[in-house]
Amino acid sequence: MTTPVVSFFNNNGGVGKTTLVYHLAWMASELGVSVLAVDLDPQANLTAACLDANVVEKLWDGARQTVYGAIAPLLEGVGDLSSVDVQAVAPRLSLLAGDLKLANAEQEFGQQWPNCLDGNARAFRVVSAVSRAIRVVSAVSRAIRVAALEVSAEVVLVDVGPSLGAINRVAMVASDHVVVPLSPDLYSIQGLRDLGPTLMNWRKEWADRTPKSPSADLWLPDGAMAPAGYVVLQHGVRVDRAVGAYDRWIRRLPAEYRRSVLGLHEAAPNKAEDDPMCLGLVKHFHSLVPMAQEARKPVFNLRSADGAIGAHQQAVSSARQFFDGLTRRVLDRTGVQIP
Repeated sequence: MTTPVVSFFNNNGGVGKTTLVYHLAWMASELGVSVLAVDLDPQANLTAACLDANVVEKLWDGARQTVYGAIAPLLEGVGDLSSVDVQAVAPRLSLLAGDLKLANAEQEFGQQWPNCLDGNARAFRVVSAVSRAIRVVSAVSRAIRVAALEVSAEVVLVDVGPSLGAINRVAMVASDHVVVPLSPDLYSIQGLRDLGPTLMNWRKEWADRTPKSPSADLWLPDGAMAPAGYVVLQHGVRVDRAVGAYDRWIRRLPAEYRRSVLGLHEAAPNKAEDDPMCLGLVKHFHSLVPMAQEARKPVFNLRSADGAIGAHQQAVSSARQFFDGLTRRVLDRTGVQIP
């Protein structure tokens, strides 16, 4: 049985996706689960949250000990995967670091996707081209698999950028489960209408491509991309959003998720908190977030030495309780057992 890969994917940015993945990874590790976090966002925000800037700079020098460095030989046409370097973040928590250069792979991933279908082995040239295309498209999946085996990960949590481009398509090929972070606004409603059909299409297209691989011994991911549910971020009344507007959008999320992502036209709960597909509603933690970023730790691990004093301590305790429950639900939904 392979380690489940859970990707957090939303084609709209600014909803707090990276912060969510960061906190879930930390909490899962504290619950006793060995976690590999993977940063596939070309902005590398998860990497910046996990590692000191001096460490990141060294990773990006020379051999580039990042996900990009692992797949670079394939992108350059000089070989298969390079060494896959994994960084220790905390006990039972490791990171396959992101890289700004990953954006350079967008065009190559896009070009090789249609080439995977050319399975007519009329000549060695064709077989070679198809083999390389399959290897390029599956490179990220195989790098994640190698990294997960290296650290004996029981779950892989993947942060991807906000787009429907070629990089995220290969990220989804690597994914067994997909969690959709949302915010209660028009952009998330419209985003679901784009994201859902795209996921369905990518899933079908990958299923069409895997039988075309000329390399019988090449491991390929299933590309299941199974919808695991959604998480509502930025939950709570904000000074820049009317209460009525907030209620309006959050009430529409259950039906839109079913229709666009699950392809179902059934009755849905009137509230996200009553929806079994809603894994949780993340409240604002306000001043705790910059405090946690400065301390380079999750909000639920802040101490008085970090500045969490007085009323902040109650908020820290509340955050721990919330992320404990949310992490347990995500792990249960994706088939990961807590020791």
